Amino acid sequence: MTENLLIIFLRNPILGKVKTRLAATIGPEKALEVYNLLLARTQDITQLLPCDKVVYYSDVIEKEDIWDNNIYKKELQQEGDLGDRMRQAFEHGFEQGYKHICLIGSDCYELSDEIIAEALEKLRMVDMVLGPSLDGGYYLIGLRTLYPELFQNKQWSTDTVLQSTLQDAKNKKISFALLPTLTDVDEEKDLISIDDLLWD
Repeated sequence: MTENLLIIFLRNPILGKVKTRLAATIGPEKALEVYNLLLARTQDITQLLPCDKVVYYSDVIEKEDIWDNNIYKKELQQEGDLGDRMRQAFEHGFEQGYKHICLIGSDCYELSDEIIAEALEKLRMVDMVLGPSLDGGYYLIGLRTLYPELFQNKQWSTDTVLQSTLQDAKNKKISFALLPTLTDVDEEKDLISIDDLLWD
């Protein structure tokens, strides 16, 4: 066990259940193809990171998939909204004794292992690290102490999430650092970040 933990939140790749906003314009089959591409990218950039890693599935834990059981622990997301589920995952990680915990989703193709490593390094100096996304949310949140209020009273999947989280940090005097702003792939306009891969 290391002192650093990376939590990866993902949805089970089921036709019609992933990337629903994207599916509304490009169809569920293509949306699933995009999501599998994003999952493969996330697996590729995280597998060699020198920290412990845990995948949190939305519906069911897959024993045999791209997430190697020798590299990734596997858990099931709990009930509640996204904030409830993220808070629970952080809580579980801190209870296990981890000192620095980062959580990412599987929506950001531009995310790299270097950025995740940078986030974990910054947590040695600040209480919270956020990776802003262009849509007003964030692709990464890192903490060294659990602050439940960061996950409460948020309009998840809207453009207010990042600013609301930063306001909480300022109100509670939580020191923070920001990572580069990247694109989350949620709608058709976001596909520009993976265009060459998708339409070749």
